[in-house]
Amino acid sequence: MTTAVAHRYEPRGAPKQLFAHRGSEVLLSGPAGTGKSRGCLEKLHLMALVNPGMRGLIVRKTRESLGSTALVTWREHVAKEALETGIVSFYGGSAEEPPQYRYGNGSRIMIGGMDKPTKIMSSEYDVAYVQEATELTTTDWENITTRLRNGRVSFQQLIADCNPDIPTHWLKQRCDIGATTMLHCRHEDNPRLFNADGTLTPEGREYIKKLDALTGVRKQRLRHGLWVAAEGLIYEEWDDAVHLVDPFTVPENWTRWWTVDFGFTNPFVLQMWAEDPDGRLYLYREIYRTKRLVEDHAREALRRVQRCTGCCRSKAASHDCFGCDECHLEWTEPRPRAVICDHDAEDRATLERHLKLSTTPAKKSVSDGIQHVQSRLKAAGDGRPRLFLVRGAVVEVDEALSESKKPTCTADEVVGYVWDRGTAKAQAEEKPPKEVPVKENDHGMDALRYMVAERDLRGRPQVRFVG
Repeated sequence: MTTAVAHRYEPRGAPKQLFAHRGSEVLLSGPAGTGKSRGCLEKLHLMALVNPGMRGLIVRKTRESLGSTALVTWREHVAKEALETGIVSFYGGSAEEPPQYRYGNGSRIMIGGMDKPTKIMSSEYDVAYVQEATELTTTDWENITTRLRNGRVSFQQLIADCNPDIPTHWLKQRCDIGATTMLHCRHEDNPRLFNADGTLTPEGREYIKKLDALTGVRKQRLRHGLWVAAEGLIYEEWDDAVHLVDPFTVPENWTRWWTVDFGFTNPFVLQMWAEDPDGRLYLYREIYRTKRLVEDHAREALRRVQRCTGCCRSKAASHDCFGCDECHLEWTEPRPRAVICDHDAEDRATLERHLKLSTTPAKKSVSDGIQHVQSRLKAAGDGRPRLFLVRGAVVEVDEALSESKKPTCTADEVVGYVWDRGTAKAQAEEKPPKEVPVKENDHGMDALRYMVAERDLRGRPQVRFVG
């Protein structure tokens, strides 16, 4: 007996073109909020329904990042009715198989990340969907294409989406030479934002207003969908494929450092760094949040590096071991050699009191610090740079920042970190610009610079406990 399920989706523009496209590689490129992911997932779902035995794949650079992005759209909008009626069921995976959605007709859609590719790369597929494909390397992309040979569909296809990046990105170049077909999405393609007659919906008015408030390269990419590099970019040496690395277990013998840039309305940033025996720096964990007190950030930091081994067993509902003087806390990783902070005396005192660690004022020479960061981003004698950011290092995404399309972590800030070229009048008079960055969306950049300045511009202080 066949179960009838009603599901409504009306693709427009590029997503509609995607449904008819049969080429081997197709990329939906466009600004934030144009319905790219929804379109890709709807096609994947439809193909699984009408092709018994089809094998599909939903993949991103890291498996963890899918949980709050593509899979939310999948469960709440795309496969919602099919999951509710049992036509599709979720299987959590095993030692042999990755997590997957199983269809009554024998189709399967696997879930995975290229950070742990063993399970997903051992299977063959008819179609794969890559979310935020600019996060991948060329090798990742090509490895996925080699697995598209299941043969249960008349064509095998790699579908992907992304927000625009720099014009020299390997994915843009792949589209330029015709290896991948690029379909351009617009906000008008999204029925949640625009009515069929081209007028904005109430939700659309609010969303477009947020995007119009962006500045610089973020506005050009996320509002207008342009593949552009920021004019006056400070860290021209930055390359996502090189300087962003997958999560790994930091060896116990690596030196740890913490850097802090205080904020409340603007983000508070606490970065945890590890230094390998060769002096390379890795940002492996960070707190990046607004609207929280310093003491709350301190407790959050301690939760990540300590555990309670002697609880006072308080019955209070509000009891927090990490803010309790009676509980005994044990460090689960090496203490930082220094906690390097912005110079705000009151915030430093509060942080010291709650961390029970001393702090060191940051060396805030901007020009020198930037030059040393630039130097570390360049390849050293062994062909590798000396500074890396671990992908997904932020412990909790600030939803308010995400909704406003502002950076939610240090890595997000790099593309918009530009030199201040002065006023239009100064430019017209051809006055030389000051060598200072634009003071906007730079809180992670400041903390990163503090770290490099500490290591490259002065010696090593020692942390002491404070009462």
